[in-house]
Amino acid sequence: MKDILKKRYRFRIIAPAYPAFNIYSNIASQTTALGPVSVVTAVNKMDKWDGEMIDENNLRRYGPKSKQGGGADHEFLHQQRPVDVVGFYGGLTSTIPRLYQLARFYKDKGVVTVAGGQHFVDENILEALNQGIDYIVIGEGEETVKELLEGIEGKREISQVKGIAFLRNGKLIITPQREPLTDFDKLPLPDFSLVRYAKIKLYPVERIRGCGMNCEFCTVKGKPRAACPDRLIEQIRLLVETRDARHFFIVDDLFGQQRDVTIQFCEKLRDYQRQIRLRLDFVAQIRLDMAKDNELLLRMRQAGINTVAIGFESPIAEELKAMNKRIKPEVMLSLAKTFHNHGFLVHGMFIFGYPMKDGCSFNMTAKERVRHYKRFIRKARLDTIQILNPVPLPGTQLRKRLKRQSRIYSLGKVGWEYYDGNFPIFEPDAPLSAEEMQFSARKIMASFYKFQYFFKIGLNILMFPGLILFLANIKSGWRKWYRPWRNDLVRFMGWIILKRWNFNFQKERFLAKLQSARGQV
Repeated sequence: MKDILKKRYRFRIIAPAYPAFNIYSNIASQTTALGPVSVVTAVNKMDKWDGEMIDENNLRRYGPKSKQGGGADHEFLHQQRPVDVVGFYGGLTSTIPRLYQLARFYKDKGVVTVAGGQHFVDENILEALNQGIDYIVIGEGEETVKELLEGIEGKREISQVKGIAFLRNGKLIITPQREPLTDFDKLPLPDFSLVRYAKIKLYPVERIRGCGMNCEFCTVKGKPRAACPDRLIEQIRLLVETRDARHFFIVDDLFGQQRDVTIQFCEKLRDYQRQIRLRLDFVAQIRLDMAKDNELLLRMRQAGINTVAIGFESPIAEELKAMNKRIKPEVMLSLAKTFHNHGFLVHGMFIFGYPMKDGCSFNMTAKERVRHYKRFIRKARLDTIQILNPVPLPGTQLRKRLKRQSRIYSLGKVGWEYYDGNFPIFEPDAPLSAEEMQFSARKIMASFYKFQYFFKIGLNILMFPGLILFLANIKSGWRKWYRPWRNDLVRFMGWIILKRWNFNFQKERFLAKLQSARGQV
């Protein structure tokens, strides 16, 4: 217990580094996670507490990078700015091995360690408490962490703090669950200046928490809870004025929930940009069926929402049914084209090789599946794509189902670091093999992201002056030129990332681990 007479305490929250071979680490270097920023902001408002955040996936040139590989040099950090309590963001299961490594480091320094995030459910809670974590925060952290820190100061009994787990005399204690937050106005706006050493290009912002879709593979559950539109407008205004922000990712799981309020928000956002004479750029996650609402799409475009990320999940009807998706592939194609025709850039997200439920008959080879995906992506005219393997994440119905069927590979052979969607984690349905599941997803990505787009970039640059001269409407000419130029650039950069990932994959020797794991299923 720390000396309660000490004038100030320091709390550091850490977002652990992705495994070195993670294919999406390039994207992570341009943004950060909103959850830990919100938590550290709440702590920083407390009396006698200073908060800061280190995102190991976003460390710029002047950041104390580790010489041993990915992540930060925490020995240096602790020497320069010792902390009293350190928190760890466990929202991404693939970062858990790194999280435990850091927890043991700080624990050895005598620092109190706290962790929270979607990974810490069921048996993972006890696992974490045996890996150098003193306290687990269960659920949303803004209010819980503040009360926990007051307990660490000695101001309240820790066992009375709702929504935490800890060990006392070797016994696991889990306190009563805390009700989900509903009054977001009492929370401070996330302060991104607390994220040290980071250069954020894409700012995550939020209005609605929760999702009622109940997808089998997803960790986000519960009735959606919304803040008022003015709160999100104020968050955007603050970032524009204090951090010169231009690009935003609205991290609501499904943009467009509470339709009328969403339209109101879009109108306010449109008016704000007109007032400051600045055009901002937004990405939003949205359901396909929102394409049926022309007024909503029009207001979204006027507000500067240029890119929509859509979870198509699969172009195969049987797989959609297994995921609890109540939509047909041909309907998805039609709705995707509607988004495209309204001027949105469409990012399509897919899960390759989804396992069927008991009693479902489905027999399709890897080659046939790949053909389905390629045909769908081409017909839907998607601007960017993301193909992942199914991941039985902790706390999901998918994990529980596959665990009952004894299909999940042993963590001793295929550890948490592989739970990022780029590796097979379980034995798939016949006739699909684990190797086919992994390489087919990569094959689809490789057919989309190609080196040849390098030459098309140059061709589009040469075409631009003529396009401006011959089109009377310059604004229309710009749009017609920008979209293919942007897509060609992204597809070429995607090729570079895939090539780098494949190089690291060969060094990782994952296939040898896979063969060993399959022998135990």
